Amino acid sequence: MSSQSASSEPMSLAELQRQMAAAIMMPLTADEDMRANAPDGRPMTTVAAGFIAPNSRLTPFERLEIYNRQYWYRVLDALAEDFPVLRAVVGSHAFEQLSIEYLSVHPSRSFSLRNLGSSLAEWLGVHPKFAGRRQRLALDVVRIEWAFIESFDNAERTPLTLDQIATLDGGSALGLQPHLRLLALDYAADDLVLALHKQQKRGATEAGVKHDEGPEAPVRLPRLRRRPTWLAAHRFDNAVYYRRLEREEFLTLGAIREGLPLGEALEAGFSGYVNPEARRPALVRAWFAHWAELGWICAPELDSLFDK
Repeated sequence: MSSQSASSEPMSLAELQRQMAAAIMMPLTADEDMRANAPDGRPMTTVAAGFIAPNSRLTPFERLEIYNRQYWYRVLDALAEDFPVLRAVVGSHAFEQLSIEYLSVHPSRSFSLRNLGSSLAEWLGVHPKFAGRRQRLALDVVRIEWAFIESFDNAERTPLTLDQIATLDGGSALGLQPHLRLLALDYAADDLVLALHKQQKRGATEAGVKHDEGPEAPVRLPRLRRRPTWLAAHRFDNAVYYRRLEREEFLTLGAIREGLPLGEALEAGFSGYVNPEARRPALVRAWFAHWAELGWICAPELDSLFDK
């Protein structure tokens, strides 16, 4: 590769990296070729010649095009591997268009492709047209699939035992496991996600998504009615599970995560509770017994205590 611009002035390493990254992250044409012109209007033949030398077989443009194609093939495959149910729900063609639009705004900025979809739920919420007619369901699916990724590899801290939890009072501060993700959904979409994950044998092959296959239509879905659903995604024995929560349990856990003392967290959880108050103690005991069994509750992180 060349490290000089078209004017033959030396190019710094940082500038070379910036130009190279901008070029290879530029979306491909519909024929999966590198675009003829850069976003600023310059011919890509000129851009490429500024930092890549030709060889005996390829021009600078052709050499840069290889990197441009491989970048997009890799990130598109990675996003499809992480969100297979979203791809099934919207269809392969719509998913590819969605992915290109998303990655054009949120390109890979990490050494790990694990973080590639970290902003997808937020982006899709602002651009729901890319999900087609299943917009709300698609958004729920994205959030569930991203929660799977976070639960799978987020940190795990030493949990409190049930005996330790029994010593707590209303002023006690608690923490939740970093791998525990809490989701408020419009649909009970977790069963759909699990069923399609099994059907597609998620992660069972290294072949990835083949670009030469014809477009796949959205899958035929069971009839789903909108209803508020509260979900926890968590890791247990190195596997990820989803567990449905009641509204009060979800709100209590959310308040604990926000750093409220136990007493205030329970008050927040039972806001709007319509059943007799006499049922609350039994519910709370059952929650904590289950949370302790699953290892969800831990001591608060020191940083959160100092923040207060």
